[in-house]
Amino acid sequence: MNTTQAKARADVLKALAHPTRVLILDALSHGDQCVNDLRRLASTTLPTISRHLDKLKKAGIVTERRAGPRVIHHLACPCMLQALECTCGVLQSVKKRHGDSL
Repeated sequence: MNTTQAKARADVLKALAHPTRVLILDALSHGDQCVNDLRRLASTTLPTISRHLDKLKKAGIVTERRAGPRVIHHLACPCMLQALECTCGVLQSVKKRHGDSL
C-alpha cells in the first residue's frame, strides 16, 4: 500500500468516526431508509442528520435514490458492516484485557 492508498482508506474510516454515523449504518443494515426515519432513529435534527449523510455519501459508503418526493438512502457497500462488526471484536478484546473498567 502506498501513501495515497493509505490516505484514501483513512478518509473512509474517518467518515465512520461519529456515533450518529455509526447509528445510520446500523439502521441501513436493516434496509433502505428515508432521511426522516434516520433522523428519528438517531434522535437528532434534520440538518444534523443531513450533514452526517453527506459525509457518508462523500466517502462512498452511502448512496441515495429518489422515490417520488422522498430520498431513500442505502448502503453503497454492504461490506462496511463487516468493519462495524470488527469494532465489536476490538471492544470485546479490550474488555477482556482490562476487565469491566471500560
